[in-house]
Amino acid sequence: MDRTAEVRERDVDRVLKSAHAMDLRLVRFLYVDFGGIVRGKATHAAGLADRVDEGIALTTAQMASNALDDLLDIPGMTAVGEVRLVPDPTSFTVLPYAPRTGQMTCDLMTLDRQPWAFCPRAVLRRAIAAAADEGLDVQAVFENEFYLLREEGGGLVAADDSPCFSTRGMDAHAPFTDDLIAALEAQGIQVEQAVAEHGGGQQELSIRHAPALAAADHQVVFRETAREVARQHGLRASFAAKPFADQVGSGAHVHLSLWDVGSGENVFYDPGAERGFSELGRQFVAGVLDHLPGLVALTCPTVNSYERLLPRAWASAYTTWGFDNREAAVRVPSTFWGREQGTTNVELKAVDPTANPYLALAGIIAAGLDGVRRDLSPGDPAGVDPATMTPEARADAGMRRLPETLDAALTALAADQVLVGALGADCHRGYEAVRRSEADAYRDMELERIFAEHRRRY
Repeated sequence: MDRTAEVRERDVDRVLKSAHAMDLRLVRFLYVDFGGIVRGKATHAAGLADRVDEGIALTTAQMASNALDDLLDIPGMTAVGEVRLVPDPTSFTVLPYAPRTGQMTCDLMTLDRQPWAFCPRAVLRRAIAAAADEGLDVQAVFENEFYLLREEGGGLVAADDSPCFSTRGMDAHAPFTDDLIAALEAQGIQVEQAVAEHGGGQQELSIRHAPALAAADHQVVFRETAREVARQHGLRASFAAKPFADQVGSGAHVHLSLWDVGSGENVFYDPGAERGFSELGRQFVAGVLDHLPGLVALTCPTVNSYERLLPRAWASAYTTWGFDNREAAVRVPSTFWGREQGTTNVELKAVDPTANPYLALAGIIAAGLDGVRRDLSPGDPAGVDPATMTPEARADAGMRRLPETLDAALTALAADQVLVGALGADCHRGYEAVRRSEADAYRDMELERIFAEHRRRY
């Protein structure tokens, strides 16, 4: 037995013992589809020992569902054929909000035990492996903003009208926040900060970074947990990018750093460089900016996402970067005193919580590594809001406007050989078909209804 098999066997044994000790009845096997919806099946605990190895059957057609739950006709994802939901035992958690229930995130495997071409988790695994081939370990985290809503008059409205960062906003939902933190901690996720954000009812809870695959898994856990804890408080948690036309949008900014596998040091940190940010870090940023027009099709993947990606909206609208520039697409945050190496990272602001976290993170890694391999330069850091510059000045600085519609972003993605290569041809084909179908579905819909549909669906 090789070491990988031995480690998995130990992890599986831990899951089985935990499930027995906690007297679980059901264990959910979860995956995230191309529409960013978390789906899955549950096995009875009596069959867990078998199913943790053999998986649960899933029709290949299920990945052809879009976020509106329309089932599309996509070759390779039809009513004929099955794959298996094979769980990753390291992702096992006992759900604090559902009685006698656990869950694991899954890889989609073919019947001959190979990664399915349409599996988002397999795409991220390949991106992580590509970084490892360069001697690099990827650490990341999604920093979520979301709205707390309540039902009123047959619709969903903001749960409060508190000012940004106000104690009134903190107090309004203190019981919810405490229960959410407790639920996340019970699942092994450490919360670092909690903020009542700019929009009425908008919250932000930041969690600790993790290795890239675990970071994507944590994003699934975070979204699922926030929704259910909100429901238990008589509220709805919406992760839509722009729930209301007259309020700020919600991001899921990705913070990321690269670490040398041999030395264990953060390769984005260089004490002799400007602001301690290394040349390799700049190359990574340059790669992200170079591919960003196509990348946003993965990180900002809904029609509604492009109501958020506007100038002067604290969400980024141009391909630029800067130190502590919150209108830049990529921000290099200030480090913390005495922890400069450990806290040097980059933040991609052009990400929202509707993204499939596995595809989003894989795309970011692929784009950044391309910049490193090609020795790209991001140019000078922007010291002002790009929207305050003249069009000529932005052009001289190499700043491009990000796509203004999902259609435009998908077209840019299709033209980006690096990103399509990272996804794989089949995965890209399936993803584009699903997202194009959503763009078509909303094309002739009234704008207010589009906002309403997204705040309810996400």
